[in-house]
Amino acid sequence: MRQWMVAAKKADFYAIAEKFHVDPVVARIIRNREVIGEKNIRIYLGGNLSDLSDPHQMKDMDRLVEILAQKIRKQVHIRIIGDYDVDGVTSSHLFLTALRRVGAKVDVVIPHRIQDGYGLSLHLLQQAKEDGVDTILTCDNGIAAIDEIAWAKAQKMTVLVTDHHAVPFEEHEGRRTEKKSLADAVVNPHQQDCRYPYKELCGAGVAWNVIRVLYENYDMDKREAEDLLDFVAMATVCDVMSLTGENRILVKEGLKRIRHTKNIGLQALMQACNVQPENISAYHFGYVLGPCVNATGRLDTARHALRLFETGQETEAEEIARDLVDLNQERKELTLQGVEMAKKLCEEGGYENDPVLVLFLPDVHESIAGLIAGRIREMYNRPVFVLTRGEEGVKGSGRSTENYSMYENMCGCAELFTKFGGHPMAAGLSLPEENVEKFRRKINENCPLTVEEVCPDIHIDMAMPVGYASTELVHQFALLEPFGKDNPSPLFADRNLSISRMWVIGKNRNVLRMSVLSEYGQPVPVIFFGDVETLFAYFTEKFGQEEVENALHGRKNRILFSMVYTAKIDFYQENENLQLEMKYYR
Repeated sequence: MRQWMVAAKKADFYAIAEKFHVDPVVARIIRNREVIGEKNIRIYLGGNLSDLSDPHQMKDMDRLVEILAQKIRKQVHIRIIGDYDVDGVTSSHLFLTALRRVGAKVDVVIPHRIQDGYGLSLHLLQQAKEDGVDTILTCDNGIAAIDEIAWAKAQKMTVLVTDHHAVPFEEHEGRRTEKKSLADAVVNPHQQDCRYPYKELCGAGVAWNVIRVLYENYDMDKREAEDLLDFVAMATVCDVMSLTGENRILVKEGLKRIRHTKNIGLQALMQACNVQPENISAYHFGYVLGPCVNATGRLDTARHALRLFETGQETEAEEIARDLVDLNQERKELTLQGVEMAKKLCEEGGYENDPVLVLFLPDVHESIAGLIAGRIREMYNRPVFVLTRGEEGVKGSGRSTENYSMYENMCGCAELFTKFGGHPMAAGLSLPEENVEKFRRKINENCPLTVEEVCPDIHIDMAMPVGYASTELVHQFALLEPFGKDNPSPLFADRNLSISRMWVIGKNRNVLRMSVLSEYGQPVPVIFFGDVETLFAYFTEKFGQEEVENALHGRKNRILFSMVYTAKIDFYQENENLQLEMKYYR
């Protein structure tokens, strides 16, 4: 059972509220996000590009830009090698746009997920050598390509790495030593001796900082770099980066610019997804636009998505955008099938005592393994690896919970993998099929947490009676956006709630509406998108079938329950109405 934990952090909420002209509830939420001190609160609420750190602080930044400038002057062949997800595609587009702008002889290669695999593979480097490429510029990959870069350097190629993934390390007698490649320059804020203060940038965020310095080197107007922030914002959200500090600023600024984007491809994608530019939010990046871009890398080739952002033809952009939407629909169907297979394996495979779920689904398309892992993690509240049978051995993706560092724990099983890498919250791997069970056993034996400990608590911002919520308060929550990792939508809790009526709606009858009574007896609308049948079973077990029937028919009943909820505004017929969304109950 997941624990409900109400934040108990101290501050003078009324003083903060008065200083920044917000409701004390908003002041409390700000404190819960560990935003402390007037300066930090100001940046949190209204930070702008002037609050970003100096990109020259990044290790190897000046060296990398200097080498790039030399190569551009000499007109040698530069090749960008990206990745097949949103972060990789947008990073590739950013570099391609910027290098063309300053006159470079440049092209780009996006690896094919199955044929090439992730990142800087030997195959791609050999092809680059055959094509007469002088300089490789990576984005969203390269930090772990130790052997591949060594090969490229032996061929007299220049290699420039920009990445944001964890730096691989070796551990001897409790001491960690970073593995270093022979790359000519490496820009990655996670390097131990990198002085850049903010470490949570995505690959596109790192690439954009390189572009800032490159444009500065060419005495270009900084607004040209700033016009690229719509892509940085999309990548930041889609790569599930922490929406704190500089990332909040980048996403906010990117959202401003995408509403007036000049990129024909982005315009076409928003239109194909029925997203109104003036209403776009971080949600649309993560759950509407981003999945369409990712779908090309999963089921086709991400070069298709890159072409969308590169084309200057409206007709072509519209055609590609429709293709992306269709691919995403196919991806959704495949994912649902895979999730059902994973659930069945969890229920029948003897995994109840495993704090880390390692699920081998040989017939699932390897491109959706990460999506399935994410869904299963949500269902079982445990770190999950989903493994599939690839063309060469087994491939897999992992998704973690907040208190389990996936990449660090994988380092303890490194000898079992052909290849691996990632973040605390997500990872990818390859291994021989005979090592699958060995991996499951060892990752669980080494897990520092029990099944109960690995299950994350539900963090509630404050206990707030449902009657206190109002449209005026919810409007102030916009100051806290964008919401996402490390900056979730505010969560509240109330107890001893009674129901005046409830009814099931939706085509599949999978949505519940309720009218609950506030402490003053006023009806408050509540909606629930979870498992309605399980909720009814809970109420029936606790209060009896008759009381459930009474509530369904709007009759007086004895049901009392507690809930964790978010507050939002529902727009109906141009009217604003307060609506609470129940997330958890007991």
